[in-house]
Amino acid sequence: MNIVATTVALNVGDVAASSMFFTTHLGFREALSREDFVALSRDDGAADILLQQRSPEEPPSPGLADVIVSFAVTDIAAEYERLREEGANITAPLQHEPWGEWVLRLTDPNGVVVQLVEWIPPSRG
Repeated sequence: MNIVATTVALNVGDVAASSMFFTTHLGFREALSREDFVALSRDDGAADILLQQRSPEEPPSPGLADVIVSFAVTDIAAEYERLREEGANITAPLQHEPWGEWVLRLTDPNGVVVQLVEWIPPSRG
């Protein structure tokens, strides 16, 4: 198998609100837009995001795991400050885990959780 691209498809109640969140705070751009879906891309090789309008008659299926869209980034401290200044909905502030991971979470208007991580090996001591 040769995987040449990755797309994360998210069913949301308000496609425009999620699109605004991803383009404003996470640097995505709308590659294709229709009334019931928006395809988002970046030029740096990150996974594409497909936002699809969830049908009101089809609520999320019970028993499905919560989805967290996670992006590895560089200079997470600067990203945290930028997101705070932009007024992004930061739902878990920047924190350092003992195994070397710096992590923060933000949530879009439809409840999509986005996690940003930077892997920094713990100092040897």
